[in-house]
Amino acid sequence: MAESVGDDKGIRSLIAARKSLKLSLEKSKTLASALEKTGPRFDDTLQRLPSLESAVRPIRANRDALMAVSGHINRAIGPAAAVLKVFDAVHGLEKSLLSDPKNDLSGYLGVLKRLQEALKFLGDNCGLAIQWLEDIVEYLEDHNVADDKFFSNLKKSLKSLRELRNDEEKARLDGGLLDLALDRLEKEFRRLLTDHSVPLPMAAPSSLGEQPCIAPSPLPVAVIHKLQAILGRLRANNRLDKCISIYVEVRSGNVRASLQALDLHYLEISASEFSNVQSIEGYVSKWGKHLEFAVKHLFEAEFKLCNDVFERISMDVWMSCFAKIAARAGILAFLQFGKTVTESKKDPIKLLKLLDIFSSLNKLRADFNRLFGGAACIEIQNFTRDLIKSAIDGAAEIFWELRIQVEIQKQSPPPNDGGIPRLISFVTDYCNKLVGDKYKSTLTQVLLIHKSWKSEKFQEAIVTVEVLKIIKAVEQNLELWMKSYPDLTLCNLFAMNNHWHLYKNLKGTKIGQQLGEIWLREHEQYKDYYATLFLRDTWGKLPNHLSREGLILFSGGHATARDLVKKRLKAFNDAFDEMYKKHSAWVIPERDLRDRICQQIVQAIVPVYRSYMQNYGPLVEKDTSSSKYSRYTVQALEEMLCSVYIPKPVRYGSFKGTPPSGKLKNDVVDLRRTTSAVV
Repeated sequence: MAESVGDDKGIRSLIAARKSLKLSLEKSKTLASALEKTGPRFDDTLQRLPSLESAVRPIRANRDALMAVSGHINRAIGPAAAVLKVFDAVHGLEKSLLSDPKNDLSGYLGVLKRLQEALKFLGDNCGLAIQWLEDIVEYLEDHNVADDKFFSNLKKSLKSLRELRNDEEKARLDGGLLDLALDRLEKEFRRLLTDHSVPLPMAAPSSLGEQPCIAPSPLPVAVIHKLQAILGRLRANNRLDKCISIYVEVRSGNVRASLQALDLHYLEISASEFSNVQSIEGYVSKWGKHLEFAVKHLFEAEFKLCNDVFERISMDVWMSCFAKIAARAGILAFLQFGKTVTESKKDPIKLLKLLDIFSSLNKLRADFNRLFGGAACIEIQNFTRDLIKSAIDGAAEIFWELRIQVEIQKQSPPPNDGGIPRLISFVTDYCNKLVGDKYKSTLTQVLLIHKSWKSEKFQEAIVTVEVLKIIKAVEQNLELWMKSYPDLTLCNLFAMNNHWHLYKNLKGTKIGQQLGEIWLREHEQYKDYYATLFLRDTWGKLPNHLSREGLILFSGGHATARDLVKKRLKAFNDAFDEMYKKHSAWVIPERDLRDRICQQIVQAIVPVYRSYMQNYGPLVEKDTSSSKYSRYTVQALEEMLCSVYIPKPVRYGSFKGTPPSGKLKNDVVDLRRTTSAVV
């Protein structure tokens, strides 16, 4: 029993010893592994020891000396550490400043402000930190705490730092982050302008003058505030000129895009591209409407917007900005077109166009003075003054030469067709325009200004007085022309036409009121007088060829009566053909007068011819040569008489009259009798 107990104890002891050995073995393996890993570290340390020894070797002071200078070193390191801390903060802003300002403009500007504050701190303190470091190096050198080579290396490093700070090209403590951020702000400035600059919708050119001239705000208030915020930051960094350049480019382009819908190609016409004002007459009227629209709707809006966007900077800046927009957008092109008109060849029509130009500019005078009155718009001011002066001088010169030009025209021959000379038809219409509501006040103002420049006395009724002199000169020309006709009947036709033209076109007008009722009645009476003479000496003689004498009491037989009828019809036909041919080359331009004269001719001839043919036509109808005698039907004769004196279309110009009233016919149908039937 005792033996078995002893065996159990021996077994347990063996087991315990085995466990202990096993545990020791595991610890040995772990230690071996650790030693294996530590070996390379020791090797690395052994390799670094020479360099560490070399670095420490220059410091040859004892511990007490180093402790004495430690406080001085800490004071020098403090500013340098602060600079390094701020420098690290600058780079911490990089992610925010590389984002798009569009997402959060106010936040972006806030971060940019922090960047600039940090850079200002760096700029203000870098030099101080370097100075502290230089001072401590000098102190350490004086106390001989290290060898000369050590101090030489420190001095070289500090010298490099100071040179880097003093070199503007290299002193980018932010690594170019500020410039990059400012570039992004410029792009955002352009984007805001571009995205919200929409061309103004154009109405039909004919209704431009009917639109209310109130320029709406081109940009929302929120956008303007953003632009102002960007401007403030960019201005603080000397980038205002670049902002102005972007602003002028975008906004002037927007105005040009708005004007494109108006089709302003005519503004590019040069003086050499048209022979006279008539070739561009229609464009002058458009020019006035387009100019007014551009000034009151487009330039007015840009003026207000420039003020809103740049108001926090200075008046000179936004006025200069507006001046550049106006010039680039096309105001000078408008003025140049007006100048081109003033430089064209002198012509009475040109006077009206010059008055149109002056009226348009005068209407916009207050707007021009307000919008373009600043020093920045001096080019526009000079161009405008030059245009106004040219328009006034040109208009006055043409006006005072009108009567002389009319008097000179008396040397030219009157029209061969007895019609109205182009001079008379043009002058009557032209003078009515000069004293009409549209031009009289403008012409009076122009002459007043022109005389004031020459220090001459001005008479209020000068326009009316001069126009009446022109009409009197026309009368004198008329009297002289009447005497130049060798054919008295053509002279009567000419007199009838022109007296009626003067009466008809001046009655009820302001000129007619000035001339008086007696003057007008005289011309109406002259018309009647010469019409009577004309009809009596021409068509009034034809019925005499259709005499019935000898036919009623004739008793010589049927054959003799037929011969007499043939003879008289032949005489009538020959006289009619000759007169019709002759008078077909003459004209009565005024349709009402022509209809009246033709009706009188018809009444004088057709009834007599109808009665004669009804009574005696049968005597010749059965004759083999009846067409020689019964040449016209009554209807054909009447239609021929109604178709005579119709003028052919003529292209008229200044002092060359206006197109005759009434419908003009190029061809007259041959209405001679084609059968022997008698109507």
